[in-house]
Amino acid sequence: MPATPDTATHETLLAFDFGLRRIGVAVGQTVTGSANPVGVVANGATGPDWQRIAKLIREWGAARLVVGMPLQVDGSRSAISDAIGAFVTGLARFSLPVETIDESYSSAEAQQMLVAERRLGMRGRIRKEMIDAAAATLIAERWLRRHHQAGNGR
Repeated sequence: MPATPDTATHETLLAFDFGLRRIGVAVGQTVTGSANPVGVVANGATGPDWQRIAKLIREWGAARLVVGMPLQVDGSRSAISDAIGAFVTGLARFSLPVETIDESYSSAEAQQMLVAERRLGMRGRIRKEMIDAAAATLIAERWLRRHHQAGNGR
């Protein structure tokens, strides 16, 4: 029997758009099926800012983590896949379910969306951090769509 809104499990998730300098972060809700940008987490030679990620998980009450994994047109792994895999492995420290989802072109799509909003007068100057957070939002929305289409199953 399919879950009804009263009995379905509702989750908050954090989605990540991994980059070698910054990691875009967004929060999504299964109850609304929506996502919003949160900001960025620093990433560099010493690795991601794990303390900031832990703070975001606590702050938003995240029950699931979703990481964008870009694939090539032929479905093969991209050049950054190994670094993203190491990030996914590092997220295991939070003892939450971690999933990856194809995020091919999410940064380009996010930039186009922000540029269109700027043309309409909805926003000012577009910073790289905004693009990263918007890309994470698209990643969360893709996961939420897939989750909803699967009938809330895992």
